[in-house]
Amino acid sequence: MLKKLRSVVEESDSRLGLLFNLSVQFTIVVSLVVVSIETLPGLDERYLELLQNIELIVVCLFTLEYFLRLLVAPKKMEFVFSFWGMIDLLAILPYYLLFFGFGFELIMLRAFRLLRIVRILKLARYSKSIARLGMALSIAKEDLILALGGASIMLFVASFGIYQFENMAQPDKFSSVFDSLWWALATLTTVGYGDIYPITFGGKVFTGVILMIGLGVVALPAAIITSALTEARKVLGEN
Repeated sequence: MLKKLRSVVEESDSRLGLLFNLSVQFTIVVSLVVVSIETLPGLDERYLELLQNIELIVVCLFTLEYFLRLLVAPKKMEFVFSFWGMIDLLAILPYYLLFFGFGFELIMLRAFRLLRIVRILKLARYSKSIARLGMALSIAKEDLILALGGASIMLFVASFGIYQFENMAQPDKFSSVFDSLWWALATLTTVGYGDIYPITFGGKVFTGVILMIGLGVVALPAAIITSALTEARKVLGEN
């Protein structure tokens, strides 16, 4: 009996298994839609109550799913502390913490409500594409850390450099290296909001150099992940 239940919960080869998996995915999407609608301003109390009732049903279904997965897990504690076990728990924990009330401050209540968005990660359990992306990130982990380290160094260099050029001309916008970080981040990522910009000749030249470097900073991780995705396809035996 337990073996048959495990095949339904953990696999999607059978009709019941496929139905179970699709049902969980549908519930996740409904949950995310409900969470989003609840943020609409001026929502009528009747609709708010309806959404809260739907949320209750969703939490009950997720709770049932969690205990089913725990029941069929060969090693219970290993499942509880596994990545997916923690995701499944976090998908329902905020509701119970808020429902039973622990006297948290408002900021804590908001923090626990924010955890509900973790349910979107549950969709990754059923997505081959996301599984492939996860494997790609694992393959390229060291290269990505190296690229992130290089980007962090360039961020500091850009912040310090623009401070030297612009501090005297714009002391209100470039008053310190830390205040220059926003400009450096926007410039290195080539976003360029335009709210802070250089006005000195040296600052403009320096900005041009940083912009050129920024193209590489953005492109390098993309190239690394693309290469890793190709490798992940080979590992998973996909064409």
